Amino acid sequence: MRTSLNIPQEVLEEFDETWESQGLESRSRAVREAIQEYVERHVTLEDVEGEVVAMVVFDYEHTLVIGDLHDIQHEFQDVIETMTHTHQGEWCLESVFCRGEAARIRELTYRLRDFDAVGRANVVFLQAE
Repeated sequence: MRTSLNIPQEVLEEFDETWESQGLESRSRAVREAIQEYVERHVTLEDVEGEVVAMVVFDYEHTLVIGDLHDIQHEFQDVIETMTHTHQGEWCLESVFCRGEAARIRELTYRLRDFDAVGRANVVFLQAE
């Protein structure tokens, strides 16, 4: 199937440099792999159930979203055990270590992804029962 996408030029240039440096045969192949990785990550996030230990990592532009992020962190304090934070200029990187119901951690991850000022929010399950 053929499709078209609107991608900012600088993102496309970086994407091309990445797949070419990895020796992939074409942009199409790289896009297929990226889509597959996205689907697998989403399915894993949706499939995990029960009590889990997880780490949610996200980056964000500090001045645009910090108040809202503090509110969310307080809202999810039932599953957040500890956090680490570092920054470079106005961009921050946080890792949030969680323990609790997978559904609650999934909700936290989706809430973080909902902000335009959050670049990425990914979750790694360290232990799933």
